[in-house]
Formats: sequence, structure tokens, C-alpha cells
Amino acid sequence: MSIISHFSQTYGEARAKFLTAAEASRLDVESHPHPLLGRDGEALAMDVVRDGPNDARSLLVISSACHGVEGFCGSGVQTLLLRDAAWRDAVRASGVAVLYIHALNPYGFSWWRRTTHENVDLNRNFHDFSQPLPANPGYDELAAVLVPATWPPSAEADAVVQRFVQAHGVAALQAAISGGQYSHPQGLFYGGRNPTWSQVTLRHVLQEHGTHCARLGWVDLHTGLGPSGVGERIFACRDEAEALQRARAWWGEHVTSIYDGSSTSAPLKGLMWESAYQECPQAEYTAIALEYGTLPIMDMMNALRADQWAEMHPEAPAAQLAAIKRQTRDAFYTDTDVWKQRIAEQALDAGLGALRGLSVP
Repeated sequence: MSIISHFSQTYGEARAKFLTAAEASRLDVESHPHPLLGRDGEALAMDVVRDGPNDARSLLVISSACHGVEGFCGSGVQTLLLRDAAWRDAVRASGVAVLYIHALNPYGFSWWRRTTHENVDLNRNFHDFSQPLPANPGYDELAAVLVPATWPPSAEADAVVQRFVQAHGVAALQAAISGGQYSHPQGLFYGGRNPTWSQVTLRHVLQEHGTHCARLGWVDLHTGLGPSGVGERIFACRDEAEALQRARAWWGEHVTSIYDGSSTSAPLKGLMWESAYQECPQAEYTAIALEYGTLPIMDMMNALRADQWAEMHPEAPAAQLAAIKRQTRDAFYTDTDVWKQRIAEQALDAGLGALRGLSVP
């Protein structure tokens, strides 16, 4: 089968390909049903497949669709790996067990949204909600114009954003918008006030599969930031020198970090990988977010603004809503053969790097 054939046009198609690949590989599927249905009336689930023994000392997690619509990329990679005989031979030779978590956020995947059904950014949702949540004064300043009353935004709304950029710079705008906020439930990058269904379900998966390994690796597949088709390897651990050293030994010296400003990502709060420390405290943990570029950052941000406006205005003309939805998907999934080929090659290289690192005695 060609690499391109493993990618899909809908969540339903992607899930079917993933489940069929698992069955063809004679691997069991553990499905966690979502309480809602998808945009085509289909069942939604977080599907989990383990390739390797339950008592393996090293476990590699490969996950998709933390940010729903980004799952078109991640699901294609997961299905490809399940179908790749050479990859599976390398897994068996390494002694590492691989845990594929398909569609961390199946609702967003199906409905072409980045958020969960609670309008929460899953990768800002991992907090102790009994404690005060982080403030984001930059977002507070811009909230009313980021998701304005009309779309396209008025000239006045655009002027507010431009004045912020002129005063603080584009990087500050990115940090204000994407860093996570907890005061505007109908806004962008909302981290929530409670654990989402996806957070709770992921924790159950880690409790089931990750509590017996001595070493835990994680490659979380994302899209949206950076040059088109380039997979940035973003350090996805706490700010610990030893963990960063391991990550760069596994995946190369070009691994970037939000802690030193080398990443295209802004500093973030409430990140998903906190769950690895909390649910698998016995394991030495090493991880990256593999972030594939799609569009220039302001185009991606404007697609998210439009999508959030559309979510709040279902009465808008059907043609406008459909165009916004397509724009959202295109912002996080470059539907070309060349882009998919580049994604697959880089994902396989990252996977092999993880196997090498995890198999070291």
C-alpha cells in the first residue's frame, strides 16, 4: 500500500483504517467510547492498540488528535506504522512495547475543531483545578476582538490586534493567544475549569498500560506551527536538563524547547504530558511533540478565530459556515501527496530514534 493511502478525509474513514490495520496486524483494540456522536452521526472513541508485551521494561506512546482536527496527520502516521513490516520488525527487535493512542480528542477530530466538545484545548487542561489557575492578561486585553461579533472582523477589531503587535511584537501576540486562558469559556485556547473527558480517559489508559515500565517515551503528533511539512521536535517534558539531554540523544541536537525560546511554540501551561509524571511516576520519561508546519502562523490563528466565531453563530449562512470549516481543516492538514510523504518519513525517523533510546540497557 502507498504511504498516501493511510491518510483520510474524515474521522470515520481514519478510524476505520486504523482499526483495520490493527486487525491485520493481529493486535487487540481497546476502545473508550465518547459520550457524543460525530458530525456524520458516527460513534466516537479513543482507541488504544498495544504492540508488545505487557511487562516490557520500555514503553513508547505514539498519540494523535490531542487537538482534534490535527488528527488527520497523526492518524495517518499511526496507520502507516501499523502497516509497515520493517517498523514492526524494529519494534520486536528492540524489546520496546508501542502504545498507539488514536484520537485523544475524537470529537474535535470528527467535527474539524481543535477543541474538545467542552470547547477546551486539551493541551492546556492538565491542572490541579483545586488551585488557582494561571492568569493571561494579554488574552484578557484582546478577548473581545479575537472572537468578534461579526466575521470577517471589523476594521476596528483588526486595529486593536495591530496595535497590540506594534506595542509588544508578534511573539507576544502568539503567547497571549495560544499560551492558554481560563477566563473566557467561549474564547480561544481555553483550558477549562475541570478535567475534560479526554483528560480523564487518557489517565485511565496510562494507568492501565504505563505503570509497570521503567522507561517511558512519548511522541505526540501535532500540526500547525512552523514551515510547511517540517516536523519540529519540541521537548515535551518538565524543564530538566537530564531529560533534555536524553531527548537530544534520541532525536538529535535540533530538538527545540519552550523553556529556552528555541521552539516555534510559545510557553504553555496545563500541558498533557504532565499526566505521564503523575500516572507513571516509576518511569524515566522522555518525550517530544512532533509539530508539522502547515500555514504561516497568522493564517493559522485567523482560521481558529473564524472557527470559534462559527461555533458561536450557527445561524450564519450555511455557505459561510462550510467555508470556515474547510479553512479550519486546511489550516491543520495540508492535503497533498508531497506533504504527507514528508510527514511519514519524519515520523518513522522519530519513531526509530525513540526505539533506539528506549532499548539502551
